[in-house]
Amino acid sequence: MKNWWCCFWGLVLPMIAMGQIRLEVVYHAPFKTANQRLFLASDFNNWQPGDSSLEFKKESSGLYFLNLSDTLTNFKYKITQGSWGLVEGDSSGKSRPDRVYYRFSEQNPKLIQLKIQGWEARVMYRFVIKEIPSNTPKDASIYISGNFNNWHAGDEDFRLRKQVDGTYRVTVASDLPRLEYKFTRGDWNSVEGYENGKTRPNRILYRGQMMNNENIEVAIDSWEDLSGTFRSISIYDLLLLFSAFQSILLIIAITSMQDYNRQANRWLVVSLAFMAIIVAIKVVSAYREVAQEYTKLLLVPYFALFLYSPLFYFYLQKLLFKIPKFPRHWWGHFVLPGIQLFVYLPLFFMENKRLQLKIVNRELDIIWLFWGAGTVALFTNLYYWLVNYRAIRSYRALAVNQSSSEHNLQYLSTVLGLQLVCLILWFFSGILFGIGYTFEIETNTLVYKSIDTIWLAFSTIPYFLGYFAIYQPEIFKIQAKPQPFLKPTEEPTVTIALHDTLAPVLEKEVDALENLGVYKAKLETFMQQHKPYTNPGLTLNELAQKLKLAPHLLSKIINEGYNKNFFDFVNEYRIEEFKQRFEDPRNKHFTLLAIAFEVGFNSKTAFNRAFKKMTQQTPREYFFESRIEEE
Repeated sequence: MKNWWCCFWGLVLPMIAMGQIRLEVVYHAPFKTANQRLFLASDFNNWQPGDSSLEFKKESSGLYFLNLSDTLTNFKYKITQGSWGLVEGDSSGKSRPDRVYYRFSEQNPKLIQLKIQGWEARVMYRFVIKEIPSNTPKDASIYISGNFNNWHAGDEDFRLRKQVDGTYRVTVASDLPRLEYKFTRGDWNSVEGYENGKTRPNRILYRGQMMNNENIEVAIDSWEDLSGTFRSISIYDLLLLFSAFQSILLIIAITSMQDYNRQANRWLVVSLAFMAIIVAIKVVSAYREVAQEYTKLLLVPYFALFLYSPLFYFYLQKLLFKIPKFPRHWWGHFVLPGIQLFVYLPLFFMENKRLQLKIVNRELDIIWLFWGAGTVALFTNLYYWLVNYRAIRSYRALAVNQSSSEHNLQYLSTVLGLQLVCLILWFFSGILFGIGYTFEIETNTLVYKSIDTIWLAFSTIPYFLGYFAIYQPEIFKIQAKPQPFLKPTEEPTVTIALHDTLAPVLEKEVDALENLGVYKAKLETFMQQHKPYTNPGLTLNELAQKLKLAPHLLSKIINEGYNKNFFDFVNEYRIEEFKQRFEDPRNKHFTLLAIAFEVGFNSKTAFNRAFKKMTQQTPREYFFESRIEEE
């Protein structure tokens, strides 16, 4: 009976074996890491380097073997240690061609014996985690995940091993020129973050940075799932959120106040509302729970690239100049924001998880989209800045010939200064990104810090715009032809409307302009007798109407007859009137500032500046006696 069973298995076992292809690794070069597992990567499993169904088994003798189905007749393959970072090569460490199995050419198609002469000489990255968050669970396993393992968060081949010195270590072999990675506790819900719990960008290493096989020492600040979404808000976030809240308060105040600069303030309210929304979304979307649940919110702040500048441009034009309600071709300013929306639409319609992977993996199309949009937006915003700068400069030059009051535009210059800081940092960030990407240098940390500074500077703009919109009196608007947006180097042309009933008189006066003495005498007599300069809001048009002169004729009389502009001409009368009143004993109980207001100055600063310009001395230096003043 015993002999019968022996004969039976002697016949059956060879028949079973005949239904399989056995691969045996009879020799392999020393392993490069502690991972001593071998896998088959082939064209019939889509070249997956760590397919568990194709893992070699290890016999007690140390021999690795793998049985394949006998249905395979022809396939290409290679042996790996679980990833393409650890794949077989030749004895010198260079890449070897794919192995090929062809049943009809093999000497023994049922048994293939393999020798692994070496492993590809890939860069070895030895990571050492020296510090982990204090709230890390004691039984936690820590993994490294990156573009070298297709961002598999819990890959056992890349689990860090705890050492006796308390550090965690892992070795990664990869030929990738740019290594991007993060640490997790096994899934993306437990990924590392910043100290305040916010999402941190990918860590980056370039192959050229690896010198002398040094250890890469890392400290993990926090785990996103163990840092509450809003439990730890940084001062930076608080400043941005306060700016958004302040913008809302300013909107309420501006809409409920008097009619100062009403049309301009409508654009200002829209601009402040836009900034409040963008800044708030920027802060909130940076937190893990929000970013994972509402990934598309990360795209919204990018619309500030093209929308903010047109809004501020229209506000400035409405504030300074008398332009039509809707300037010609106004819609052209919103073409680029429309194009941006159209380009971003595929991302908004993309499945949430796919978009997350796209952003985490920093896929090439995302990089080029953001970098391209940022570059175009940088030059667009720079162009708007130049247009706005020239508009303010032109206003200052033209206002002195039409208004006798000094208007505080310093806050607009401050806003332009902040915008210029943002543009410089923007340019600096682009250069850093380009240098890092081109020369394989890790510049991401500096780039992100620069971007954070841009947002911080940007968030301070509402304070200046809103505060002065509330407390700044109505600004004198210059009647000017709309300035061509595409030709910002052209000066705005002043146009003065003439009263129809004065037209015949004006023609005669223009003809008689050669006799300036007559007009000067008429002007001086009127100024001395009626003292129109005591009106702080006196304008060229108002004075011209009282004199029954054309505004442009009066301007020419002042410019050519006195070699002064209208502003200095009127203020000279105010200074002389001030001197007389100050010396009058009846005014001893008045302060300098009170008298200055009485003669037509609208602020202490304007008075002091005008007095020193006319006399080369301050009021205190000019008069040899002092009086008690209410500062």
